[in-house]
Amino acid sequence: MSRVAAAAAALALALTLAGGGARAAVPIASAAGRALPPHGVLSPGVSLAGIRLGMPAARVVERLGRNFGRCSGCARETWYYNLRPFSPQGLGVELQRGRVSAVFTLWSPPGWRTSGGLALGAPQESIRTAFPGLGSRTCDGYEVLVAAEPSSATAFLVVGGKLWGFSLAAPGGPLCR
Repeated sequence: MSRVAAAAAALALALTLAGGGARAAVPIASAAGRALPPHGVLSPGVSLAGIRLGMPAARVVERLGRNFGRCSGCARETWYYNLRPFSPQGLGVELQRGRVSAVFTLWSPPGWRTSGGLALGAPQESIRTAFPGLGSRTCDGYEVLVAAEPSSATAFLVVGGKLWGFSLAAPGGPLCR
């Protein structure tokens, strides 16, 4: 690991611990994701930041580049793309058998939103208004509002009454991250 990547990983860890642990996953090597969109869009049930469930790993690399960290303690292969060096915000991509099984925000990247315009930071009530009938689950330090469909689960992560992040997972995949 280069000195820059090691320093970025140490800073990301420190920022995660200082932030109260709202995100359970921590990048182990962090550097700017050269093709990560600065303002990612969640298309519920379809994609997050252009990454779709079932997409081959090689296609993820084509879209986002090779500048990612790997989770050393995750049950499945998980890659972390950060928006900027020394910043914990970005995108996580979980792989199973070489294909995307989940994609989720890291922390709360500014400017990210749903295809309908619901932005991170919006009040929890706005989520339920935009997406009626969501299920709910409590995770360690946050709540997950979820729209389960036969082919996917779209999750809205809520911290302190505000939309903190997004997750798109295969059916039966973990909602708490």
